[in-house]
Amino acid sequence: MSAALSLTVATPACVLVDSAQAVALRAEDETGSFGILPGHADFLTILTPCVLRWHGADQVPHFCAVEEGVLRVAQGKTVTVACRDGVLGETLDTLEAQVRLARAKRLDVLRGARVEQTRLHAQAVRQLLRYLRPGAPAAVARVDGHGDAEDVS
Repeated sequence: MSAALSLTVATPACVLVDSAQAVALRAEDETGSFGILPGHADFLTILTPCVLRWHGADQVPHFCAVEEGVLRVAQGKTVTVACRDGVLGETLDTLEAQVRLARAKRLDVLRGARVEQTRLHAQAVRQLLRYLRPGAPAAVARVDGHGDAEDVS
């Protein structure tokens, strides 16, 4: 049995963690929290949104919040986590703040996309009205600041 685990945590965009010095890891799946130590049996599970916690021989704790993912243990020494999104933090408090900030940014992007979608929908409706009634003036739709379309004709 080796003294350390090789830990890799990756998203589709980047590798968050690539360490060969992890001696213990905690994660969470649908059945609850579990731990991985060197020499663990081969294992595959689907992670729920959780915080991965691990430390090396120096006993310094490390944290990574993952949205969802797949955790695999191979040959008792390699732990691989593939997740949709993840955030690293030095402490649980800083990790919580970083997760809140990332969530707020994601919501802003979604709101902007919803406003743009509504604008494009209103533009398509105007074009259809022009096509269906070429001689009559088309109804004009305006998108307000909340992404809602209103008729202003």
